[in-house]
Amino acid sequence: MKNYKLKHSRLLTCYSALLYLLAVFVQKRTVSPTDAAAMIVLTPTERLEWLLQQRCLERAHKSISELLTKYENFLKATNATEKELIERFLDKQTSRKYMGEAHTFGELVFEALTSIGTGNSFHRLLVV
Repeated sequence: MKNYKLKHSRLLTCYSALLYLLAVFVQKRTVSPTDAAAMIVLTPTERLEWLLQQRCLERAHKSISELLTKYENFLKATNATEKELIERFLDKQTSRKYMGEAHTFGELVFEALTSIGTGNSFHRLLVV
């Protein structure tokens, strides 16, 4: 259960920041401290919503929209008591389903990162 939560919340928190900064780099060919400060004041979902407003990133919009939808589904799935969540994860089918969703979430993050970065130098720095 903890792994399921981490694969959503931490991925979104960390990678929404990286996606945002990568998008800034794509547009400006640099990232300034002011750009980073603007990113910091946004929540992870606000960062993704900002990305959706950038026309030059249209190729990434589908995966970003799916990330928002999957994160909303994650929040609904985890809106329960600890006891209820543990009971769900004890069921192998449910546990497999949830972990499959977590894997898909990670794949979407990678897809968005690749779509935005397209192998540029900043993308390379983030990946390597």
